[in-house]
Amino acid sequence: MRTSTVRRRLLATAALLPVLALAACGSDPKIAGAAAGGPSAAATEDLVSGLRTSQAAAALLPEDVRAAGTIRFGSSFGTPPSAFYTDQADRRPAGIDVDFTDAVARLLGLTVQREQAAFETILPALDSGKYDVGTGNFGVTAARLKTIDFVTYIDDGQGFAVKKDNTAIQPVTDLVQLCGLTIGTGAGTTFETTLNSRKSVCTDAGKKPYEVKAFSESGALLTSLQQGRVDIEMSTINGLRHQVAQEASGTRFLNEFHRLDVGFALKKGSKLAPALQAAVNQLIKDGTYERILRKWGVAESAIKESQISPPEHA
Repeated sequence: MRTSTVRRRLLATAALLPVLALAACGSDPKIAGAAAGGPSAAATEDLVSGLRTSQAAAALLPEDVRAAGTIRFGSSFGTPPSAFYTDQADRRPAGIDVDFTDAVARLLGLTVQREQAAFETILPALDSGKYDVGTGNFGVTAARLKTIDFVTYIDDGQGFAVKKDNTAIQPVTDLVQLCGLTIGTGAGTTFETTLNSRKSVCTDAGKKPYEVKAFSESGALLTSLQQGRVDIEMSTINGLRHQVAQEASGTRFLNEFHRLDVGFALKKGSKLAPALQAAVNQLIKDGTYERILRKWGVAESAIKESQISPPEHA
């Protein structure tokens, strides 16, 4: 009886793990359908192949990249609709990051060379020269700006979610509200950094510290929340909204906590930054940018113009 019920729940959860991931998107029902099942019209809509090289943007490319004709991306996958696979069989990449990387590369006259990598390994690999650019819904923070340059293309940020039947936890406006709770988040993310750097808020308030559990596998984080091993999940605003749109996730979006610019990540001082910025701004100007955001249900995350390494949002 109880064992059978638990087994059925675990099997249902396992089926959702590839799509109910750690981060990134809005609650557009077309996108929810795409993630919960196979590719939908929204997920497979081609907004990129018709783009042509922008001579003005391409002229800003470093000579070695122009000569190579390729741009190497280290990309984190498994987090719809930021970057995921519409079909696990043929591993077809899709998502916000995929559309923007492909669109920018076309405007620059380059071929995308994309390698899937664990989120926490991408930024260190930029410094070694393994990748030219990193994507993974990387938020622009003061700490990251010390060693990484960014070219912004979307606005997202930090938010919280809980199990749907958890009514005890209220919207989090101050981390002191988390004291005594167990928070699940992604390894190597801004969320983990924020939580670990602010643990003293509880002891300063004379309360029991909160516990942070960081997960490299996004599916494991969702399972832990569903099974009550963590009390609350901290992840991207858009990603959590996408997650809760999947009825079977059994989760509820709690609130936004802190907005962040999101950008292409580059090695500090990379000469690619001006070309990428020009390409993003061209997409904004010609309307492709808005069409991509609407395709993925995140129009509210639009930026007015791309910037190179802006300061972290206050």
